[in-house]
Amino acid sequence: MSNPFVFTVHYVLKNKLGELVDTSEGSEPLHFLEGSPEIIEGIQRAVKDRNVGDCLEVTIPPELAYGEHREELVRTVPRSLFEGVENLQVGMKFQTNTGDEAQVVQVASIDGNLVKVDANHPLAGFTLYFDLEIVGKREATEDEVKRGYPLS
Repeated sequence: MSNPFVFTVHYVLKNKLGELVDTSEGSEPLHFLEGSPEIIEGIQRAVKDRNVGDCLEVTIPPELAYGEHREELVRTVPRSLFEGVENLQVGMKFQTNTGDEAQVVQVASIDGNLVKVDANHPLAGFTLYFDLEIVGKREATEDEVKRGYPLS
């Protein structure tokens, strides 16, 4: 059996209104090992069996992207948890260490001494609209397969 592929992909991500959300244009393309959990399943499926030069328009539902927005990941906490943070603002992100794992939360709202934080990925619950261009594809090395990511 052959190794998985390493893909190099330029992308443009738009929302449902066609507005630009993110792009690799003017920067490094996305570089990933086929099957890697670092890349959403919808992109993995889109490039599978594709070749260099292929350009794709892909609509990816939440379940193949960042999942549905989960209300249980939204909590209201006392502002005192942000002691030492001057000028706390909506949109700020913080890493928390609750339980066994680190989690990134974003400040969703501030109401006096109460702060609503959201640990959902910012794109959770959204259908994603990608334009993808495959600019590189090669077989992964044994070392890359062991590590789970491309080395170059």
